[in-house]
Amino acid sequence: MLRIPSALIVWRYIVNYSLAKNYLQETEQKPMRDGAGLGLAELGEEQKDVVVLAGDTTESSRANFFAKKFPERFIQCGVAEQNMAGIAAGLAYEKKVPYVVTYAAFLIGRPWEPIRTTIAYPGNHVVFVSSHAGLATGPDGPTHQMTEDIALTRCLPGFTVLAPADYEQAKKAVKAAYSLKGPVYIRNAREKTPVFTTKDTPFEVGKAQVLAVGKDATLIGHGYVVYSLLQIAEELKDKISLEVINLHTIKPLDEKTIIDSAKKTGKVFCAEDHNVVGGMGSAVAELLSQKAPTKMFLHGIQDTFAESGSPKDLWKKYHLDKEGIQNVLLSFLNQ
Repeated sequence: MLRIPSALIVWRYIVNYSLAKNYLQETEQKPMRDGAGLGLAELGEEQKDVVVLAGDTTESSRANFFAKKFPERFIQCGVAEQNMAGIAAGLAYEKKVPYVVTYAAFLIGRPWEPIRTTIAYPGNHVVFVSSHAGLATGPDGPTHQMTEDIALTRCLPGFTVLAPADYEQAKKAVKAAYSLKGPVYIRNAREKTPVFTTKDTPFEVGKAQVLAVGKDATLIGHGYVVYSLLQIAEELKDKISLEVINLHTIKPLDEKTIIDSAKKTGKVFCAEDHNVVGGMGSAVAELLSQKAPTKMFLHGIQDTFAESGSPKDLWKKYHLDKEGIQNVLLSFLNQ
């Protein structure tokens, strides 16, 4: 009897799921931070060695979901993020699985050196879960709009870097991180964003998802930007055939999926709510420049700090709303 490889079944399921949806219709919206917080609480039920640490942002980072259920496994470290990283390292040495939860700027930016020295260097299994990353942090301003976190984590040897696309994927990423080795970073946003995957949509660390098949250009994104890319692909489908890849795992990269798509379409457009220097687009460019040179454009925060404002206004100003991304994409394709 002929057996179809399971990976092929998963791939076909993802593509068929995508093509069956109309992404231009109104979609339910939920914050990714809620999915991550609920996923962590569910994980705590299953794995008794999970310990959660927070940095005085328990409710806003959604660590409170875990803290209420398992107060004996919750540590409030206060506004002392460097110390929090050291405590997490100590817990990892004692065979616990610490999850450190707070805003991206304070989770990765402030304690970067202790993370490097006490967690990444010895390869300790610590999971960092951010709740406020990118322009979606909005009115809190540049001090809180962390747009360098992917660069800071993917440059450290042994780090796994995940950037789920919606509420459901954030929940799955938190759970999947438990079984990984070494340090893990999971990037989530504060703002409500479209939920376009389901509980049954496959999620595999290290496996990019081809959510729409095309032949004229490849669009690659992570986080809530992926939904905009799917909308753009649908809006333009009568004019141009666009392939959309959800690169929810930025490190390690799914090299085969990216290279195969780039060779097929000949053009790659990366979009992200992150600095273009060192972000997902940089990772893709590094790969393709060595193994499959391709015409590319990296769209995101163009090496600048943003400003205070509502997420919608900031996305519009920095061309990271659907219309802005589409205009930049068309300019690239028309060159």
